[in-house]
Amino acid sequence: MTSDSKAENEKKLKKASKKNLHMMQKTRKRHIIREKTRILKYGTRGFTRNIWLSSAATAVMAITLIILFVTIVASVILTSTADMMKDKIDITIYFKPNTTAEELNTLTTVISQDNNVKHVETSTSEEEYEKFIAENQGSDDILNILDDDMKKMMINKMQATMRIKVYDVDNLDSIKKIVEEGEVFRKYTDKEMVPTYDVNRAEIATITSWARIARTGGMILAAVFLVISILIIFSTIRMAIFSRREEIYMMKLVGADKNFIRGPFLIEAEICGIIAGLIAATASYFGFKFLAPKLVNYGINVDLITEVLESNKLLLVYLAFVVVGAIIGKISARLAVSRYLHKA
Repeated sequence: MTSDSKAENEKKLKKASKKNLHMMQKTRKRHIIREKTRILKYGTRGFTRNIWLSSAATAVMAITLIILFVTIVASVILTSTADMMKDKIDITIYFKPNTTAEELNTLTTVISQDNNVKHVETSTSEEEYEKFIAENQGSDDILNILDDDMKKMMINKMQATMRIKVYDVDNLDSIKKIVEEGEVFRKYTDKEMVPTYDVNRAEIATITSWARIARTGGMILAAVFLVISILIIFSTIRMAIFSRREEIYMMKLVGADKNFIRGPFLIEAEICGIIAGLIAATASYFGFKFLAPKLVNYGINVDLITEVLESNKLLLVYLAFVVVGAIIGKISARLAVSRYLHKA
């Protein structure tokens, strides 16, 4: 055989090998797709075959996801409510009547040097009197007795005020030191009126503790239901394996792949998780929509959660529910499959 014919035969062999390899790859891809399709089909059939157990597992998992949602929401809205109340707090310091605007400006300059001071607003005795009049515009009895002499007497009795907003309401020591020990403040402050350091502090502490309790209690309750849902799915998969033990045995005899045998059980559990996620997300959404106006009436700040649920982020919320549900189902099924499938 000549060198030319040898080279030609080698080319034909290489071409045939490439063609066969390409055909094998295409066949393998079709085989994988066919296998995945059958796994999905058998898994869906298994879910409907054990519909009562599947429904129970789905219901418990949905409750678990709802509890997780409630825990997160309660923690967020109570924490944001406490922050909102902290932001509204101002410290009011009372000065002697007829303290002038220039003297108040000097006091403002002194207190503004503290790093915790966010904003300072002052009001003279005359301005306090004008506020009093504005607040009582609807009370004719009070306004009718306020002649010039009464006005002058009230102004001479009304304290000038300074309202201070701070960054951290839990750290007022430096401000207290300036107000109570500073030479300038001691000269002008009214000794009969105590500065309002602690207004609403008890309410804020209560709401903060509620947020902590909601977070801790909710996580414990969610963990309990998570264990229950895992056990139910575990039992569902175990019963499914037991009822199909002969079918599984025949599949092993004909050389079925382990993934092909396990796949339908994992799909069955994931379907439970996905349906549970959709149910829990829908129930949580409409439940929050129903309760939000009532919470607002009690002064609870629900703006952060409302913003999420009333925007495109709602799709992400649904996706999170579905993904978490599917993960719970898959983990539960893997535990059952790894323990019981090799016995079937």
